[in-house]
Amino acid sequence: MRTTVGIIGGGPAGLLLARLLHLAGIDCVVLESRTREYVEHRQRAGMLEQGTVDALRACGAADRLDAEGLVHQGIELRFAGERHHLDFPVLTGGRTVTVYAQTEIVKDLVALQLAEGPPLLFEAEALAVEKPDSDAPRVRFRHEGREQTLTCDWIAGCDGFHGISREAFPTAASRTYEHDYPYSWLGILADVAPSCEELIYARGERGFALHSMRSPVVSRLYLQVPNGTRAADWSDERIWDELDARFAIDADWTLARGPVTAKSVTPMRSHVHEPMRHGRLLLAGDAAHIVPPTGAKGLNLAVSDVSVLARALTDLYRTGSAQLIDRYSELCLSRVWQATRFSYDMTRMLHAQPNGDAFESRMQLARLRRITASRHAAAELAANYTGLPLPV
Repeated sequence: MRTTVGIIGGGPAGLLLARLLHLAGIDCVVLESRTREYVEHRQRAGMLEQGTVDALRACGAADRLDAEGLVHQGIELRFAGERHHLDFPVLTGGRTVTVYAQTEIVKDLVALQLAEGPPLLFEAEALAVEKPDSDAPRVRFRHEGREQTLTCDWIAGCDGFHGISREAFPTAASRTYEHDYPYSWLGILADVAPSCEELIYARGERGFALHSMRSPVVSRLYLQVPNGTRAADWSDERIWDELDARFAIDADWTLARGPVTAKSVTPMRSHVHEPMRHGRLLLAGDAAHIVPPTGAKGLNLAVSDVSVLARALTDLYRTGSAQLIDRYSELCLSRVWQATRFSYDMTRMLHAQPNGDAFESRMQLARLRRITASRHAAAELAANYTGLPLPV
């Protein structure tokens, strides 16, 4: 097989890149190791920055998003028995965020790809990236029981943290920056209408809690738990009781309970791989970077990466200019590190420290007081949460 851009990974990053390249007249092939059913149902992020919504609209993938997405005007911070609302449009000049599950974005992009776009191969397992520093890199993959080779001009590694693309970078040319947090998130999906109009970020001595949603009838909630926690060790009743305790405030507010339909534990980590390009191999999304979910940046960074990459490849093939593709790693990493910093700051500000450090606890409250008392500090948080501008 031969194509211009071989895309490894049929998640939101790979699918959106394929859509953008198709609209630019650049042929590509998407290799996804899982089944269509699997990729359309794996639960992931659901908070979209303004720029992510704009990108999906611009490429014709936002019909259901506009009809079903929940536009949010801000978030609520709870701490010390108080509640504080941050109004994003007021603080940012009109920017908002939208709740629309990643599963639904994938369904929308898969449907467009199969109806209009270039080849999308499910159950096509990428085995190796070969000759990435040549003019004709190749992806060796297994599909329908036999090994095949996809020869490309460029390879986009959109295959996530555990994919093969990052491993194709020479060790001597790679730098990895990591930070593991001393706690995890226990997350649930529940068939119950959300108890709030905006997301609630609650900080307390018992630990952090987040109230989010997936739809008007499905709630998504999280609890800070120790590393090594097993979801099976927490009964539904215990989870609801702990959520009640962490969201409690001196006000007339009640947490609605409902049947728990999914339960999982997510470790918290930051990981950045530099550079994001080696020869004709380019990384995007989780293949290059991981952030803790506190700042809702993972999916949005993936969209940012592939938006830059599609623009760079379009310039290359339309004008012959390699200026953007040569700066791809530099441009993306500038935004990646800002999102990593924001996610780190949000995580450190809102989570109880396992060692019970009283000084750190006071520092967390001081940071929260600063945000809720200063328009400048609140605007800085709102600007990062709704999304910094693309670097191009």
